[in-house]
Amino acid sequence: MILNRRVLNRTTLDRQLLLSRSAMSPAEAIERLVAVQGQEIDAPYIGLWSRLAAFTQDDLAALLYGRQVVRGSLLRGTQHLTLAGNYVWIRPLVQVILSRTRQAAFGRMMRDVDLDEFAALAREHLAGRTLTRPQLRDLLRRRWPEADPTALGFSAQALVPIVHTPPNGIWGKGGATPFTLAEEWLGGPLDGSTPMERLVERLVVRYLAAFGPASVMDVQMWSGLTRLRPIMEAMPFLRNYQDIEGRVLYDLPDAPLVAEDVPAPVRFLPWFDNLIVAYADRGRLMTAEQRKAVCVGAVIYPTFLVDGTVGGMWDLKDGVLTIEPFHPLPDGVMEELAAEATRLMAFARVEEGSITWLPPRHPEEPAPGGVEQLG
Repeated sequence: MILNRRVLNRTTLDRQLLLSRSAMSPAEAIERLVAVQGQEIDAPYIGLWSRLAAFTQDDLAALLYGRQVVRGSLLRGTQHLTLAGNYVWIRPLVQVILSRTRQAAFGRMMRDVDLDEFAALAREHLAGRTLTRPQLRDLLRRRWPEADPTALGFSAQALVPIVHTPPNGIWGKGGATPFTLAEEWLGGPLDGSTPMERLVERLVVRYLAAFGPASVMDVQMWSGLTRLRPIMEAMPFLRNYQDIEGRVLYDLPDAPLVAEDVPAPVRFLPWFDNLIVAYADRGRLMTAEQRKAVCVGAVIYPTFLVDGTVGGMWDLKDGVLTIEPFHPLPDGVMEELAAEATRLMAFARVEEGSITWLPPRHPEEPAPGGVEQLG
């Protein structure tokens, strides 16, 4: 069965809770989404607000303080929020990604450091307490004074399961990043017994439930894992489709498809939203030209969706919500965007905000922004 891009679009939006705001609890939504990108502190809040019928900043803060949700390095080696019960098996699975990313960034800077000794000493320093990254870095420098300080600080979170405890991850909170041993914060060990292939299969199933139908390359793009084709081809219960380019798409056997004529409302997506980076081929969400503007290197800009696809970019700064379409928008869409923007500013607790409309620009024009990295 061949699925066109519009069916893929509507099916994806439905699984992402973006066709209509869901009555799920925040914890249930995070469970559905597997992990919520948290490189930018406020981004998970906006991502959940766009998907849920009833959600406040305090809802996510309560989950973080209550240790039901944790923040740490996970998919693609970057910061994500996930349920504690999922962290314990996802973190061991992505260790290969974290190690590879660390080696690429800091390997030469730490070529004289024994990594097993390094990890053991980092654990020893963190046992029973929380340290900021600079504090842990300075302690590690006593043993390796010649090593690059930045490399020491960032390598610890790549080689040791560490979570960043509140108030880190709370809306609007900045400051030095706290490091806490994951096992101590969660009150138990990580999953060290399940074979890696079984963990990969579990992650594939969870991904397809939230993002499918999708190709092997799509799963690899989202997760950061590689060499998944043999594993996915050996999962006999998966259903196979094709896209219009002839690529094989996998899906769960009973997962429904959504008709292409189902209406899709305007939605605002935050920096680095996983929906935007969940596919190698992003044609179901944007054109190739739009992708060049939205996905610049490791940067994923905030976007808004119009009729289910990327209609432009936005930013909220100093009480001003700036909307920059990629093409002229009908008056009705402008009104819908303005209403949603007003609701977004209310959620962000902007009391005297304003909306600024920029003229449509060609999506190949560059825009400034941040970087998705270990943080």
